[in-house]
Amino acid sequence: MRAPLRWVLWDVKDTLLKVRLSVGEQYCKEAERMGLSLNPLEVDAAFRNAYRNYSRRYPNYGITQGLGGQSWWMGVVRDTFSQCRVQDPALLNTMAHNLYHNFCNAENWEVFPDSKKALESCSSLGLKQGVVSNFDSRLETILCVCGLLTHFSFLITSEEAGVAKPNPVIFDQALQKCGVPAASVAHIGDHYVNDYLTPRSVGIHGLLLDRNSKHNQPEVPQEHRLSSLEELPSWLQQHRN
Repeated sequence: MRAPLRWVLWDVKDTLLKVRLSVGEQYCKEAERMGLSLNPLEVDAAFRNAYRNYSRRYPNYGITQGLGGQSWWMGVVRDTFSQCRVQDPALLNTMAHNLYHNFCNAENWEVFPDSKKALESCSSLGLKQGVVSNFDSRLETILCVCGLLTHFSFLITSEEAGVAKPNPVIFDQALQKCGVPAASVAHIGDHYVNDYLTPRSVGIHGLLLDRNSKHNQPEVPQEHRLSSLEELPSWLQQHRN
C-alpha cells in the first residue's frame, strides 16, 4: 500500500520566484548610483566568471573555509567589478555591501504567477510545507517580503545546513524535520540533479518543474514532470491518500 503524502518540500529560486532583472542590469544600476557607467553584458559575463570561480574555490559559500554567505557574495561582487576595471577598494566594498543587502528587497524578485496558488493548494489539502534550497541566510527575509514565508513550517538553506544539494544529507535533515517516512514527502524544483535525482535517492517523490521545456532527460517519466505549477494540484490529489 502506498504511503499517503504528508509534506511538500520546495526549491525556491527559479521554482517559486526568480531574479527580476539580469545580474548585469542589477549590478550596473548600483554602479550608476556610484557614478560609474558599465556595460550590462560585460558585467554579466564577469559575474558568471566570478561566480564559477568562487563556487569552485569556496563551495557552499565557503562555510568550511571560514567565509559565509555575506563574505562569499561580497567577494563575488568585488571580483565582478574588478574584471570590469573598477579598482578602488573602498568603492568595491561599498557596492558589494549595498548589492548584498539590496537583494533582500522585494523589487528585485518576481514571484511566478502560479506559485501562490500552488502553495495554497497544498495547504488546502492539509499538507505541510518546507523549503530545501541552495541559498544563503537571506532566504527567510526574501520569502517574507515576497509574501510566501507563511506557507512554510521550516526552511533549510545550504548555508545553515552546512551541505548543499546534490548532497543527500540536506534532504536527510529535511526528513528529520518532517518526522514522516520519505515516501510521504514530495519535493518540487527545477534542477534535474538537485531537485529530482537527489531527493529520489533518499526515497522522496521528486518532481521536476520544467517551465521552459529545457529538460530532455528521457529517464524522467511524464508523471514526474510539471510544465507549470498549475499541474501540481491534480498530482497531489492522486497521491494524497
